[in-house]
Amino acid sequence: MSLSSIITQLRTAGCVFAEDEAELLASAAGSPAELAALADRRAAGFPLEQVLGWAEFGGRRIAVDPGVFVPRRRTEFLVEQAAGLLAPGAVLLDLCCGTGALGAALAAGRTDLELYAADIDPAAVRCARRNLAPLGGRVYQGDLFGPLPGTLRGRVDVLLANVPYVPTADIAFLPAEARDHEARVALDGGADGLDVLRRVAAGAPHWLAPGGRLLFETSRRQRETAITVITSAGLTATVATCEDRDATVVLARWAPAS
Repeated sequence: MSLSSIITQLRTAGCVFAEDEAELLASAAGSPAELAALADRRAAGFPLEQVLGWAEFGGRRIAVDPGVFVPRRRTEFLVEQAAGLLAPGAVLLDLCCGTGALGAALAAGRTDLELYAADIDPAAVRCARRNLAPLGGRVYQGDLFGPLPGTLRGRVDVLLANVPYVPTADIAFLPAEARDHEARVALDGGADGLDVLRRVAAGAPHWLAPGGRLLFETSRRQRETAITVITSAGLTATVATCEDRDATVVLARWAPAS
């Protein structure tokens, strides 16, 4: 199967960057038959990253398995906000970790961090372990803070919570790639999109060290409600935005009363 025919197949399927995608598929395939199979999966609507088995994130290739949430490039802005908060010896927790892309991007090239991650989706946990084990990260399966070791309580310096924040009623309007091929639990944030955030905010003071930070991504329209959720839990909050990436990140701080 020629590269030009792959390009035509992808373009017909609606792939905007058909030429670039065809090149990537060709580089990933070990044979013409494998290339044809990869192209068929992509043309059928599977996310390119799941077809390739990896996503580019934070300057690294992150393993992405079928059915697992694909890390978004806009979320690199969240990672950039967190990077300056990680002092030597810091304890980093990547909650709702998916592939573990956020923790991997922050821990790459560093040997002075304690890295933990957790997700409720078994497929995501298996994927995250592949990405984080080489960096010394420990990945737990379960609901939010539930599976974490008790020794982490009150010790987390930076908590990244890439919580789902799509309102349930809006799931139907997501691109088919996400709607049909990513775990629903990684997308659905409940009636107003903030149900999981509320639970994270309620639990965060028990796990954050004094002065510890909670960072999460949200949408512009949810920003004010999200801040209210955070302040109601006893944290203070600021907002950072990146217009180029259409990214909104809330940075919260836990300062317990003395």
